[in-house]
Amino acid sequence: MVQSTAWLLGALLGLIWVLPVSMTPTTAQCTSLRTLESKLICRRRYMKHNFPINYTIRVHYEEVLRLSNVTRLRVRVEEEKDLQDVWLLINQEVLKRLLRVLPERHPSYKYTADLEDLFRKVQQLFPPPSDERETPELIEEIYNRVKDPNSKGWRFVTPKSLLDNCYRTMHCLFKDCFPSQDGEQDYCSFSYWRKGRKRQLQDT
Repeated sequence: MVQSTAWLLGALLGLIWVLPVSMTPTTAQCTSLRTLESKLICRRRYMKHNFPINYTIRVHYEEVLRLSNVTRLRVRVEEEKDLQDVWLLINQEVLKRLLRVLPERHPSYKYTADLEDLFRKVQQLFPPPSDERETPELIEEIYNRVKDPNSKGWRFVTPKSLLDNCYRTMHCLFKDCFPSQDGEQDYCSFSYWRKGRKRQLQDT
């Protein structure tokens, strides 16, 4: 009886220790994401004003990761970490594509290179997928299509739209890192960001 009670207590303590790690980002991860946020706030200046009107780049269909895409993926993917990993992969690929089309003397080149460097640092703080758990088939398909240079699913999107998607989905997928003084915000709702256009913070 004593042995079984001790075993149950140990299992409970282990569960309490594991759950916060698996469900919410760590302090170091949140710090790196907030640093990235402060850089992304300047996206309008670097990704709109420094480009010709209606300038677009070619990206994979999967690299246009909007809030609506996250909502649909959540229905089919159980682990939030899988979606966070997709977010990291997709936005790193987007930044690589931007750097390929930008001459080094372009006024937005250094900004984009700094963002890519920040993404690498963020990814280093997130553990790689565990060998003990299989990656969902849907996530594997997204990885494969994004990495496939011969993919037929291409779209033309403005640089600012791509970074807008990055900024919004970051708040949606890592909401615990971005608490609001106005109470809990629904960062995954498009209506939240539509209202936010009136605020200077989201328009800079």
